[in-house]
Amino acid sequence: MRVLHIITGLDVGGAELQVRMLLQHSRHDGEVLTLYNPATVAAMITADGGRVRDLGMRRNTQLSAVPRLARLLWSERFDVVHVHLYRACVYGRTAAWLARTPVVVTSEHSIGETHIERRPMTLGVRALYLATDLFSDVTVAVSDTVRQRLVRWGVPARKIVTIPNGLEFGDLAFDPAKRAEARQRLGIAQNAFVVGVMGRLDAAKRIDLAIRAAAPLLGETRKMLIVGQGADRERLEGVAAAAGVAGHVIFAGYQADGVAMLSALDLYVSTSAQETFGLSVLEALANGMPALFTACPALDGIVTDRARQVPDAVPELRDEIAKEIDAWPRPRQSVPEVVDRYGIASVAARIDGLYESLARRRQLLRREIPGARDRERDHANAQ
Repeated sequence: MRVLHIITGLDVGGAELQVRMLLQHSRHDGEVLTLYNPATVAAMITADGGRVRDLGMRRNTQLSAVPRLARLLWSERFDVVHVHLYRACVYGRTAAWLARTPVVVTSEHSIGETHIERRPMTLGVRALYLATDLFSDVTVAVSDTVRQRLVRWGVPARKIVTIPNGLEFGDLAFDPAKRAEARQRLGIAQNAFVVGVMGRLDAAKRIDLAIRAAAPLLGETRKMLIVGQGADRERLEGVAAAAGVAGHVIFAGYQADGVAMLSALDLYVSTSAQETFGLSVLEALANGMPALFTACPALDGIVTDRARQVPDAVPELRDEIAKEIDAWPRPRQSVPEVVDRYGIASVAARIDGLYESLARRRQLLRREIPGARDRERDHANAQ
């Protein structure tokens, strides 16, 4: 089967990296189309030998993109269109319907209680999402939390299946040599305790909460490492300066070697107000370190002393960080249940199985609709 993943952009992020891993592990022939911004992840996919197309959109309301995308889908005759992220849902699902693509799948990665991908859930945003959901066969929710939010938002429960994000656990294992190299390059002492945050620097991640909680605990042998880029960086640097710890909070920006950055840490902290999955926490656990989090639906039902939920308040979070400092050093250990549940090979196989099930159902429907074979023959003759 030919599968086209349509995504809003390909800068580094959880959804974007999931698409890359699905391409690597799928048994089908997959490609990617980005509406705009073929950035870092596009280069990764190309380096893997994959194909990335750029629709070249210049603004959010570029309606001319819909017929252009529909013509591409019609001419290429993809068996499956799989859309990711809000804008790709609106444009991609509409274009797939116009092109009569047999199977259309949506993955919902980023729906919160009040925002979807940092976009307030206005009536207009909801109306566009639900209207174009009519063109989708099924929505993949990456957690039960996402499923519940989708149902409350108006997506029919019968059209939702829960399949989690996946991880390449072997590629995330702790590497002592990379730890030493990364610390030397970033000016962090080898014997220092390092609290870490990784991901897009966005206000919704509330990294300022982590900085303010850790600030009184930081010093020459206790550092905070923040890895990632985003619009919130300048404000966060100001928070560190105001707390008097600018010299002990290292902003590393984007780093291509995520394993080196994870290996450089001793404790991972996630302070997001809302999470649909909690991929970064799982990555930290895969690297063997303990983690503190305010929200991580992926860990619902998993009992482990390697990760614990903490209140989203500075004093309480500070106390929890202090406990980890007192317990340091802790051995690097993975969580077997996390590995079993979220391995990317099994996740990709479930996605592939979903494509195949929907395709079989669509073929049965075609045989039952009068004239369907004639229309397909006419389309093939026109190519």
